Amino acid sequence: MFIDKAKLFVKAGKGGDGCLSFLREKFRPLGGPNGGNGGNGGDVIIVGDENLKTLLDLQRHSHYRAKEGEQGRGNNCYGKSAENLVIKVPLGTVVKKNGVIIADITKHHQEIIVAAGGRGGRGNASFKSSKNTAPRIKELGQPGEQCTVELELKLIADVGIIGYPNAGKSTFLAKVSSARPKIADYPFTTLSPNLGVVNFYNKTLVFADIPGLIDGAATGRGLGHDFLRHIERTKIILHIVDAFGYENKNAYSTYIAINKELKKYSVKLAKKPQIIAINKIDLPSSEKAVKMFKKKVKKVFPISAANSTGVKSVLEEIYKKIKTVKEEVPIEIKTAYYKYEPEFSIRKKGNVFEITGRKIFDLVAMTNFKELESARRFQNILKKIGLDQRLKEEGIKTGDTVKVGSYEFSYEE
Repeated sequence: MFIDKAKLFVKAGKGGDGCLSFLREKFRPLGGPNGGNGGNGGDVIIVGDENLKTLLDLQRHSHYRAKEGEQGRGNNCYGKSAENLVIKVPLGTVVKKNGVIIADITKHHQEIIVAAGGRGGRGNASFKSSKNTAPRIKELGQPGEQCTVELELKLIADVGIIGYPNAGKSTFLAKVSSARPKIADYPFTTLSPNLGVVNFYNKTLVFADIPGLIDGAATGRGLGHDFLRHIERTKIILHIVDAFGYENKNAYSTYIAINKELKKYSVKLAKKPQIIAINKIDLPSSEKAVKMFKKKVKKVFPISAANSTGVKSVLEEIYKKIKTVKEEVPIEIKTAYYKYEPEFSIRKKGNVFEITGRKIFDLVAMTNFKELESARRFQNILKKIGLDQRLKEEGIKTGDTVKVGSYEFSYEE
C-alpha cells in the first residue's frame, strides 16, 4: 500500500535525576557530597533511508517516545545518557513541526532532530561551594521535548508520467521497466503512484506513473490532487495523450486541460520540460486523430504502449533532454531567527495566578520539593527573575493559589 502522508506524536526522553549522596568511609567521616549527575534523555531524530518508498509503517505506528537518561549515583558516578530514537523515512519527505517546514529529506542518512532530549539533573556534588560544603540539593531530570510532526512524501524520480485516465501510462511503464502496475480498461485503475526503474544507454532512470489527473485535479477532483505533489520532484514530464481523447474531449482538449491543472497547482511545475506522446496508434482510425493533434502540437511522438511501437524514440528523447536538466533543488528552509520570549507570563483567574513559560516549567519539573534546601533554592530563583515582584504587582495575597503546569502552590508573604 502506498502511503504518502503521516502524522507523528513524538516525545524525547527525560533527563536522568541527579543523585543526593555523601561519602562515608571508615577514616573519612566528613567525606563530603559525591552525588553524580543524571544522563541526558534521548533525542528523536528523523533520518532519510533510500531503501524506503512509503510512509505506511509510520502511519500504522504514530506514537514515538525516546528513552530516559539514567539516574546519577554515589561516588560521583554519572548516569548514562539514553540512545537517540531514530525514525527512518523515504527520500523526498518534507518534515513539518507544529505546521512549519523544518527539513526536506532528499539524501541518504540526512537527519534532523525533531524533539530534543532533556538535560540530566545535577547531583549534590555539583552544588558544593565554599559557602555550602554539604548541600542537600539534587536536580531532577529535565523533561524531553514533545511535539506533533507531519510528514509529506514527494517522490524523487527522473521522469513523471502524466495524462488522463486510461491514456496508457501504466502500460507504458510496464513495457519500459520491471514495474507491474495494475492495468484495466476502466478509469482510475491506478490508485497510487507506481515507480519503475528503466535502464537505457547504460543510464538508470526512475519513472513515476502519476494517476488520476482530470479537470479540477488541482482543486481536489479525481485522484490528482493527492498526487500532484509527486511531479514536483521530477526532472522531466512525459505527457501521454490518448489518441481518442477521454469521454467527450478529444486528444488536444485533454492535453490542454492537463496543462491547465499543472499551472493551477504550481507555475514552476507547468514550466518543467515536457515530452508529449500520443498513444494507441495501433487501433483502427487512430491515424486521423494523430494527424489532427499534430497540427496543433509541434513535437509529438506517436506510440503504441501496448505493442511498444515508438517507445524507443520516446526513451531516446528523454535521455537526450534529461542531460540538460539541472538537479532538483530541495525546498529552501528559512532559518528561524531568535525570537525573544519572556521567561514567564502571568494569567489571573480570580484568586488563581497561572504561570507559563518554558524556563518556569523546567524549573518546577527539575526541583526536588522533598528536600527543604531544594525548595528554598526554587524560591530564591523566582525572586531573582522577578516573578515574586510581578505577582505582588498583580495583586496576589496570602492564601491565593499559584499554578505552574500540574503543580499548585499556596502563596505566603
